[in-house]
Amino acid sequence: MSFIWQVVNHFFPPLQWRLPVIVVLGLAVGIGAVIFWESKAWSYLFDDPKACINCHIMIPQYTTWQHSSHARVASCNDCHVPHNNIFNKYYFKAKDGSRHSFLFTFRKEDQVIRITAPSKKVVQMNCVRCHEALNDRVHTQVDLNQIEKGEGKLCWECHREVPHGRVNSLSSVPNAKMQLEAPNLPQWLRAKTKPAPGDSL
Repeated sequence: MSFIWQVVNHFFPPLQWRLPVIVVLGLAVGIGAVIFWESKAWSYLFDDPKACINCHIMIPQYTTWQHSSHARVASCNDCHVPHNNIFNKYYFKAKDGSRHSFLFTFRKEDQVIRITAPSKKVVQMNCVRCHEALNDRVHTQVDLNQIEKGEGKLCWECHREVPHGRVNSLSSVPNAKMQLEAPNLPQWLRAKTKPAPGDSL
């Protein structure tokens, strides 16, 4: 028993600091859990396109993709993350997702969303990967080295309207059906917060 007590004393702060440390750790865990729940962080581990509209600024991109021919055969991740190996896929998702989360949280996003240089490379590689048979048949495959030297074009320079139409901003698709966010409160809390019959607002 004395050995266990020595281990506790070695790894834990002195007795007078234990309560404040427990309170701070509890707050950190609680705030972390709320952020995890509110951001729907678990949804980014999978390939469901609805994860992309956790941030409302992506609704035009989601809506236009949903009405395109690509929606039947490709999800957002099929085009926008690398597929050369699983580690690179999740590294890219984490890096790009962290950037998006930062921009959205601190209201730094542009009105017109533009693709970044690393994302351009990924999308180009995925266009070539998915349309490999067509590219071989018509001899139009252009690799990134050629594009960087000015010896070819990115696929979407000619096929820009295929995956997303002419979407540029929230005001570009005024007649598109917008997705409404599902309530983020747990069912038991929603039931407790409903006003009772006869209550005035």
